[in-house]
Amino acid sequence: MFAVYTDPMTYVIAQPCIGTCDTACVPVCPVECIYPEEGYPEGEDTGRLQLYIHPDECISCGACEPECPVEAIFDEDDLPSKWQKWIEINAQYFDDPKVTLEDRWDELVADGVVG
Repeated sequence: MFAVYTDPMTYVIAQPCIGTCDTACVPVCPVECIYPEEGYPEGEDTGRLQLYIHPDECISCGACEPECPVEAIFDEDDLPSKWQKWIEINAQYFDDPKVTLEDRWDELVADGVVG
């Protein structure tokens, strides 16, 4: 089970990024706060990997949001209810970046977060 994360996020990368990991959002970020998951195989099948926005580094400029071709980036306040868990998933990634979505997959499926 995920811990409750109460610090404010800014922008969040949600479920549509899984397996896509299109990095069009990365070069437009003025503070370089978007990171690939550990083991990200650039230019290859990304499987169950995704990109993450560091909550302590993001300045909420919104430059990344329109660049995402799968519409996976949201301001926390605009995040659809079905993807609210991604606030915690993004924040917790930076607590322990060695724990990937692949490591958490069974738990996410059991929680109904991914299918």
